[in-house]
Amino acid sequence: MSAQIISGKEVSAQVRECLKKDVEQMKLKDPNFSPGLVVLQVGDRDDSNLYISMKLKAAKEIGINATHMRLPKTATEDEVLHSIKEVNENSSVHGLIVQLPLDSVHKIDTEKVTNAVAPEKDVDGLTSINAGKLSRGDLGDCFIPCTPNGCMELIKQTGVSVAGKRAVVIGRSKIVGAPMHDLLLWSHATVTTCHSKTADLPGEVGKADVLVVGIGKAEMVKGEWIKKGAVVIDCGINHIPDASKPSGKRVVGDVHYASAKEQAGFITPVPGGVGPMTVAMLMANTVLSAKRFLESHQPGKWNISYSNLNLQRPVPSDIVISRSCVPKPIDHLAKEVGLLSDEVELFGTTKAKVRLNIVQRLQAQPDGKYVVVTGITPTPLGEGKSTTTIGLVQAMGAHMKLNVFACVRQPSQGPTFGIKGGAAGGGYSQVIPMEEFNLHLTGDIHAITAANNLVAAAIDARMFHESTQSDKALYNRLVPLSGGERKFSPIQINRLKKLGIEKTDPSSLTEEEVTRFSRLDIDPSSVTWQRVLDTNDRFLRKITIGQSPTEKGYTREAQFDITVASEIMAVLALTTSLQDMRQRLAKMVVATSRSGQPITTEDLGVSGALTVLMKDAIKPNLMQTLEGNPVFVHAGPFANIAHGNSSILADKIALKLVGPEGYVVTEAGFGADIGMEKFFNIKCRYSGLRPHVVVLVATVRALKMHGGGPTVTAGMPLPKEYIDENLELLEKGCSNMKKQIENAQHFGVPVVVAVNAFKTDTEAELDLVCSVAKAAGAFDAVRCTHWAEGGAGAVALGQAVQRASEAPSSFKFLYDLELPIADKIRTIARKIYGADDIELLPEAQLKVELYTKQGFGNLPVCMAKTHLSLSHEADKKGVPTGFVLPIRDIRASAGAGFLFPLVGTMPTIPGLPTRPCFYDIDLDPETEQTWYPGPSPEPNPS
Repeated sequence: MSAQIISGKEVSAQVRECLKKDVEQMKLKDPNFSPGLVVLQVGDRDDSNLYISMKLKAAKEIGINATHMRLPKTATEDEVLHSIKEVNENSSVHGLIVQLPLDSVHKIDTEKVTNAVAPEKDVDGLTSINAGKLSRGDLGDCFIPCTPNGCMELIKQTGVSVAGKRAVVIGRSKIVGAPMHDLLLWSHATVTTCHSKTADLPGEVGKADVLVVGIGKAEMVKGEWIKKGAVVIDCGINHIPDASKPSGKRVVGDVHYASAKEQAGFITPVPGGVGPMTVAMLMANTVLSAKRFLESHQPGKWNISYSNLNLQRPVPSDIVISRSCVPKPIDHLAKEVGLLSDEVELFGTTKAKVRLNIVQRLQAQPDGKYVVVTGITPTPLGEGKSTTTIGLVQAMGAHMKLNVFACVRQPSQGPTFGIKGGAAGGGYSQVIPMEEFNLHLTGDIHAITAANNLVAAAIDARMFHESTQSDKALYNRLVPLSGGERKFSPIQINRLKKLGIEKTDPSSLTEEEVTRFSRLDIDPSSVTWQRVLDTNDRFLRKITIGQSPTEKGYTREAQFDITVASEIMAVLALTTSLQDMRQRLAKMVVATSRSGQPITTEDLGVSGALTVLMKDAIKPNLMQTLEGNPVFVHAGPFANIAHGNSSILADKIALKLVGPEGYVVTEAGFGADIGMEKFFNIKCRYSGLRPHVVVLVATVRALKMHGGGPTVTAGMPLPKEYIDENLELLEKGCSNMKKQIENAQHFGVPVVVAVNAFKTDTEAELDLVCSVAKAAGAFDAVRCTHWAEGGAGAVALGQAVQRASEAPSSFKFLYDLELPIADKIRTIARKIYGADDIELLPEAQLKVELYTKQGFGNLPVCMAKTHLSLSHEADKKGVPTGFVLPIRDIRASAGAGFLFPLVGTMPTIPGLPTRPCFYDIDLDPETEQTWYPGPSPEPNPS
């Protein structure tokens, strides 16, 4: 009786149909996801091309995104290895096949190339790591080579159990024979491997219940060798002469099929047996790899380790604490929180940038809970808002075992070298390494400085050239001859369209159109764009530019701002994509023409160059807390001129990474009347994000000041009122906290008050603050000791935040954008500051009319006022009443997307104190460590 034929075509069709359903299920979970396969070929062999076309066709049928990567015959080993590395690091590729043989004119080590494939993408199962795992029996943690895998699938189709049977494998190649032996062995067969040197091969074959042949010799195994009823799997593909065939040859296996089928119980044909199964198993391995990828990268599935703090008393300086903890390698942290290798750009071992391709990968994933940390009206010493942000994150992560991300601003070097000393948090709740955090970081602020000053240079250069040239000369230089013809650049085409000129041929413009195109006609007195630097240099607050004789008498008064006050910084913080940033940079208004038209950076032709300068700055920076929590440090706009919040992009990415049960804690600058109000009315408008909880940081010290306590000065000893218990003074000052709670409640979000405890605070004082806060409508109020204890000192706060995030909320904005500019300002003044009304001074009134006419009337407003009082007068503490808020001027940040009214006078570049912090900053030339003590432990909380 003839053997039953095992059809590889039928089995492989069944396998492919199952794989197709698997891929469809993946897409149901994530519509943006597809299994990815790359076939890397060197040269152009016809047989390789045939095999590759079969693989690509099968992949397309199943729904696998397959790519054929061709390298020329001239490719060197290094070039092949480089291509493999690129694919290894591409998170959209889950399988990589190196098509053998490598058809190159250069000598290439096949073993080296094969082992360069990442084991988790080695769907051929040929790397030493996968082979080693297979030989050890780790079948669930490796990829099985496709031909042996297909053979096992064909054996299963017979219904014959391999366990306990005698199996013989002829051939010992790494691709078929050796892995086939291992598979049969771990399926509990008794396995004999035979080869060309085996004595009495027919005798060995005759013992086999299961025979797998992959020796590469045409029809070598005869039918009479085979045990009656055996399962015969023929892996051979050989060509023998056959005059009856058009090609003069036909394909046969390693087994003499005609005689063998009379002995065997089951047999595979050649062709149509093992061949189709090899391709099917390749597809199966690719789908398996994609499944493993999805399983290991589920949203919010973190496998994070935390660092233990070695708490010391008294609490050492910040830099000593920072150095006492060894940070995790930043690439390790990135992997722990679900970032892929191709989404991370390392800057040394402790910081990295995160590429924006992650936004698309995670866009279908649900967001976590969103928490904003703000504060009461602060003292000049600061009340520990950044420290509380980090302490809360450490508590919720390291101690409550929740996925949690901190998102904070990058500090300016002005305060770092000046009076403040840094913004990395403090004590045992800080971002590390603190010197990296507080100094250059990854150069984002430097990029903003360069971009800002390029605009400034472009403005003055354009005014100079327009004042010294005729229309024709100006046009000929703006659109110069190149190769005998003139061409508009793309950015010039944009200007033509803005002017309503639908022409692309420079020679076709009329004289009137040439004039309109060439002349921006900037009114020098209307220039609002200033130069910047990231240093507190008070003597640049007012300067005269153009003093050189080469400027031909073109001088004007100007000024410098600190870099973080640049509109480009605000753009960075509010942008949502590279394309959005390009558009925002293009819309920045730098001046007004003499005819009253706004002049933008796009008109200047510089917006594309700005985008190039900012292309890396847009990527959030990844760092960590002392306890090993992830932190995004990104953007740092001035809080009393711009909106004072870290970037939308950092928050959005973090919200995806933490998963639906996780938390993102972001910080708004200064008091709730400044940073929080702008967070809601500006940042949340542009991000579309809705916060779940407001954390309001308060201190006994600050509340006493609001109750009428004496003035405090940074670096000077505290008056006794702040050291001794004084419940009357404290209760009076709690009015400020109650007002800030009310301000948060205007937006419909639950408020948790964090009382940042100092060692001078008494139990009675702390209890009083908490009871007043709850009576004022706070969801909860808890004391915190995270400065001295790290995350353990903020666990109660973390638990309160967790409860509050589940409470009902009804988020709403404070005002509608359609309101007139003055009414929006009035709404903020009355509801947030407690003013009776506003007064628009003449310059402000003119700007209201101008910006309304220019189409900026529907932008949100970003109040520029002192952060030291709810009013416009810094010395008015508590909750001032009965005042009218004077608006002396209004300016437009059209690119960032807001108008900023100026309330009173404030410097846009701070000055250095008598004894700046740079006295305490130095470098050890032997260890190359920065000596940077940061703020003194006194009078920090304890």
